[in-house]
Amino acid sequence: MKLLLTSGGVTNTSIRDALIGLLGKPIADSSALCIPTAMYGHPWVGPGTKAWQFISGKSENPMVDLGWESVGVLELTALPSLDEERWVPVVRETDVLLVSGGDALYLSHWMRQSGLADLLPTLGEKVWVGLSAGSMVMTPRIGEDFVGWRPPTGDDRTLGIVDFSIFPHLAPDGMPGNSMDEAEQWAAGIVGPAYAMDDQTAIRVVDGTVDVISEGQWRHFPA
Repeated sequence: MKLLLTSGGVTNTSIRDALIGLLGKPIADSSALCIPTAMYGHPWVGPGTKAWQFISGKSENPMVDLGWESVGVLELTALPSLDEERWVPVVRETDVLLVSGGDALYLSHWMRQSGLADLLPTLGEKVWVGLSAGSMVMTPRIGEDFVGWRPPTGDDRTLGIVDFSIFPHLAPDGMPGNSMDEAEQWAAGIVGPAYAMDDQTAIRVVDGTVDVISEGQWRHFPA
């Protein structure tokens, strides 16, 4: 898969251009599935109004409302009760998966339970656009600072599709969000490489090559 791992969604022209480049065609000619599952595991964003806002493209994070040719919903908690032929072809035929923020461990759990995690390596040129937890789920671990819902394993491990961790919503000191001091303390406990990034930043991963697209602030923490 091609990954566009964002903190706040497709918030500026640079991130939008990167998305179009990954798609290889205009957004208006591309189909999308949105995945709201992570929201249900986080007390600040779901269930309820904010989940509906994400699905309907009325949230503060530009993703579903970018002008797609079509948008559907893929709810991972429902998939274990369905035969694979009901949903796997839909995923394969869709150009991009738009994955909401919320609780990364809850999302990781349901990606495994639903079978989507096992399907990912077979999806070739599919584009994954993550928002906060939807990005963090692709990393090896999220760090104890971001643990809310705790999985049966009891730890902070996620899918490990990439080899770095992500500290999202970086904000200047004194402003709403996560501070650089907090990011430094978090990174010290991660052990592996990591990135802290604000909502104007995304990380693009294609064929193992990682680069940062930003009109804001970010920092790389080596292993």
